[in-house]
Amino acid sequence: MLIFLPPSEGKTPPQDHSAPPVDPESLALPELADERREVMRALVALSGTEDAQETLKVGTRIMAEVRANTELFSAPTAPAHEIYTGVLYEALDAGSLDSQQLTRARRDVLVFSGLFGVTSLTDRIPAYRLSMGVTLTGSGTGEGPGAAAAHTRPGPLGSFWRAALKQPLDAMVGDQLVVDARSSSYAQVYRPAPEQTLVVNSVTERDGTRKVVTHFAKHARGLLAGMVLRAPQAQGAEFGVEDVAELASQRWRVELRSATGRSPHQLDLIS
Repeated sequence: MLIFLPPSEGKTPPQDHSAPPVDPESLALPELADERREVMRALVALSGTEDAQETLKVGTRIMAEVRANTELFSAPTAPAHEIYTGVLYEALDAGSLDSQQLTRARRDVLVFSGLFGVTSLTDRIPAYRLSMGVTLTGSGTGEGPGAAAAHTRPGPLGSFWRAALKQPLDAMVGDQLVVDARSSSYAQVYRPAPEQTLVVNSVTERDGTRKVVTHFAKHARGLLAGMVLRAPQAQGAEFGVEDVAELASQRWRVELRSATGRSPHQLDLIS
C-alpha cells in the first residue's frame, strides 16, 4: 500500500544551518533528478525578480520566503516531514513514529511537490515556496550544478510533472492500493487506476448539511495517514479498501463508495 500526500503550503526551515544542501538524485525516484534541477533553476531565476510575487501567487508577507528561494542549491535541508509543518503534518505527527513505522513511511509515503515532483516523507529537502498551480515561463540564467548559461523554464508545473511522473510512478505503484489524501491541484498530476485508488474526503455535518472545511479536512487526512502507518495489520498486501474504511471507523463515521468506471473508490470521513 502507498499513501499519497500533498505538501504543506507553509514550510519550516531546518534548525541545523550546517546541514547539507539537497541532492536531487538522493530523493525518491532519482530518475527525476534532471527535471528537479530544471525546476529549481527556474525558481531561483524567478525569485530574484520583480515578477516573483505575481507569478508565485503569494502575498507580501511571504516575500521573505520567496527571496530565500534564490539560495535553493545551497540551502540546508531536513527530512520532508520536518519541513512540511502544516495542519495535515501536525496531525500525522511523524516525529512520534517508531523506527519500524518510520521505515515504512520512508517506503510507502509519497509527498507530491511543485518543486521536486515527489519525495518520500523522510527525504532531505530545503524550505521553499512554490505551488503546483504556478507557471514558470520565459528563460533565465542557469544556476546550480550542471546549469547551462541560459535555459527555458518548464511552463505550467502541473503539465510538466504530469509528463515526468507518469512512467516512474506507474512502475512504482504497480498493483498496489493507493490511499490518496492529496488536494486537487496535486492529484491532477498523477492518477493511479481507479480500481486501486482510495480517495480520502472529509466533511463536517451539522443539522443534516455537509460541507468541507479545509482546516478540518487536512487534519482528518493527516490523522488517517498516521493511523495507517501505525497499524501493524496495514502492512500486509491483503489490507484493502474495506480494511482502510474499518480502520477509519475507529475515529469517524465513514461512508465508502466503490470505484465505478473512471471514478476511484471514495472514503468519506464524517465529523
